[in-house]
Amino acid sequence: MKKKGILQWVLEFAGRKKNYFGGSVTLALFGVAASFIPYLIIADMVGKLIDGVKAPKYYVTQLVMMALVWIIRIVLHNLSTTLSHVATFNVLGGIRTQVCDKLSKIPLGSVLDDNSGSYKNIIVERIDSMETTLAHIIPEFTANIILPIVMFVYIMTVDWRLGLANLISAVIGLVFASGMMARSKGEFEVTIQKTKYLNDTAVEYINGIEVIKAFGKTGSSYEKFVNAAREGADCFIKWMRKCIWFQAGMMSFMPATFLGVLPIGLVLVKNGSISPESFITCIILSAGLIAPLLVAFSYVDDMAKMKTIFGEVTEILEREDMERPSEIKEKPQGSDIVLKDVRFTYKDKEVLHGINMEIKQGEVNAIVGPSGSGKSTIARLIDSLWDVNEGQITYGGVDIRKLPLDYYMGQIAYVAQDNFLFDMSVMENIRLGKEGASDEDVINAAKACGCHEFIMGLENGYDTQVGGAGGHLSGGERQRICIARAMLKDAPVVIMDEATAYTDPENEALVQESVARLIQGRTLIVIAHRLSTIQTADRIFVINDGNLEASGTHEELLSGCLLYKKMWEAHKMSKDEAEDKAETVTAKEAKYA
Repeated sequence: MKKKGILQWVLEFAGRKKNYFGGSVTLALFGVAASFIPYLIIADMVGKLIDGVKAPKYYVTQLVMMALVWIIRIVLHNLSTTLSHVATFNVLGGIRTQVCDKLSKIPLGSVLDDNSGSYKNIIVERIDSMETTLAHIIPEFTANIILPIVMFVYIMTVDWRLGLANLISAVIGLVFASGMMARSKGEFEVTIQKTKYLNDTAVEYINGIEVIKAFGKTGSSYEKFVNAAREGADCFIKWMRKCIWFQAGMMSFMPATFLGVLPIGLVLVKNGSISPESFITCIILSAGLIAPLLVAFSYVDDMAKMKTIFGEVTEILEREDMERPSEIKEKPQGSDIVLKDVRFTYKDKEVLHGINMEIKQGEVNAIVGPSGSGKSTIARLIDSLWDVNEGQITYGGVDIRKLPLDYYMGQIAYVAQDNFLFDMSVMENIRLGKEGASDEDVINAAKACGCHEFIMGLENGYDTQVGGAGGHLSGGERQRICIARAMLKDAPVVIMDEATAYTDPENEALVQESVARLIQGRTLIVIAHRLSTIQTADRIFVINDGNLEASGTHEELLSGCLLYKKMWEAHKMSKDEAEDKAETVTAKEAKYA
């Protein structure tokens, strides 16, 4: 399939306002005509003065005409840029909307491959930086290209030799420009890469500042940021040093049209080949011939920058979507989930090797295994955050790839180990689980999950603002609010991916009890590192290095799976040690009380 060009993307992003770009160009062309007329008036006035015409009224009239035309040009220019700005802001809005919409349709793995700072940089700063170029390039680039062309054609009609004489300085300037372009090759791409790396490093440094300080890594981490900032500056300085003399030569010779016009014109006048009036007309027009072109050429860097940014944006937009139908063709029967010979590759490495699992409706199912064995990957595949490379996952007997994404997402409530809260109130964060839920519904879900008491203990109760990413709350509090949100969703399947990792034992027991009450008739999938919390699960799946090692109840696995037995013994040992430490601390406190 042929890829779209930048102009096609711009018009698509502009939507209903794309005709505004056409109106902007039309007004710019009228502005070109208005800009050209004063040069003709001046040339005519100078000719009259040379002929000795003394008519004050004529000259005053011509000056007034020039002023009026100049005002018209300014009005046309402002109207043109207004239309282009309206269209441009629609383009920027359209880009951001499509990128965000695209991120929700492509596999999560495709999103996670890139640093979050890169997406933030593209969606916010990089797209925003196109505003000036897009808004001004249509009217101003058009006018500053067409006006010199019109003036040059007119000079050629006056005297073709003086017309060609105007090109002498331009040819010399182009020689310098070509040298500058040759030395600039690849430099712009380097600056883009260094700037992106600086942005990613800055985001990483800010997000990890707490860990950096806690472990005394301020020096090394800050040094990494400083080096990135230095490289970001050095690449621009290097680029400038390579091109500065060529740019100076181009800027010096390009506007110097008199370099050829004056000596050649004087010779032609002396020989009687051209009249003084025509010579002066050409001089006046030549004075305004190159300056607009230099303004137009000043947009070349911005156009290259915009091309690069569009490349970054379209790279996201042209990624393959998760293939899902728009309508349900076959309705699932129940909520059984079956994995049949599932294989999954991440970054060219197969992490799941032919997994076969059957998760029955209404049962509590646990997935356990060593760190990095593929537990969370299975949960994300079930939640359709990724697509399997081979095999299939069925829901109610239907391949999940044959179900509309919105429908299937409505069947799953997913609570991950890394949860996110929006900078809204506690009430609104929980309400995200079910659109249109009443305050009473939210409070009931919070009570059922054991969140109500701690929420009421917050400064403003359910109206407390949680801060960016829930930063005003502790990790355990954020976790419990996310669990309440999932419970409010009331989905047939609940996936808890180590969702109680940050909760203390008392609250974990409370959450487990709440979940047990709320999953009546529903399917629960739990990924847990505390094996004591899943002892009573109907079925436990043991995953090891991307393979299904064994499955069964707790008792069956203790007797039939060596890996599970070792994990259970290690868990009991760590739990006993934790209890011993707690008893020791309690004894010391009693001693010194």
